[in-house]
Amino acid sequence: MQIEPVKPQSVVIVADTTFFKRTAGICVFRSPYLKKNLYWSEVTSETIAIYQTAKQKLEEDGFQITAIVLDGKPGVRTVFSNIPIQMCHFHQKMIVNRHLTTRPKLEAGKELRHIAMTLCDTTEEEFEQKLKTWYKKWSKFLKEKTIDDATTGEWHYTHKRLRSAYRSLISNLPYLFTYQKHPELNIPNTTNSLDGSFAHLKNLITIHRGLNSVIKRKIITEILGK
Repeated sequence: MQIEPVKPQSVVIVADTTFFKRTAGICVFRSPYLKKNLYWSEVTSETIAIYQTAKQKLEEDGFQITAIVLDGKPGVRTVFSNIPIQMCHFHQKMIVNRHLTTRPKLEAGKELRHIAMTLCDTTEEEFEQKLKTWYKKWSKFLKEKTIDDATTGEWHYTHKRLRSAYRSLISNLPYLFTYQKHPELNIPNTTNSLDGSFAHLKNLITIHRGLNSVIKRKIITEILGK
């Protein structure tokens, strides 16, 4: 649903979905420069269809989405393939931390995490070169295998988490510096403009667990409509 009437115009959108519990969440499309949430919907899971519906609704209302900032969920980018897409730097760092932890034990992990943490303070060319240099140094290490069963020959890569962290950076690289390629659009490099609302909502829902669903929806509508 749309929160309140806003004059249709060209907008850069920050979109994200957050959950209060496993099957109860909200998907929000926000214009960080209008400082308005233009669309939000209750969801039970984060799907491509949810983002497609939100995009279609805004376009039907007369808005032109000129660029979008996303958290990197697989498949969602296909909905916005005709406009510039920025991968949220905060979410990318969280992905790396999830694979490597904030204190990697392996030297290769320490170096890769250090590179990832420079994301907001570098250019695409510099960042890509750092990744290439890192991979050249550690490529043999990444290919190390652990034999699971000597009889069948079954095996797995020894450093799976390290490989996953590196793969996420390489896969998302085309979307990490979109904001630098289109300075005229003033694209944010994070979805942080939504974080305050999400944090406030979660705190209220946690504090008022006994409220019925109607009252909770009113609270959510009031906060998101600001």
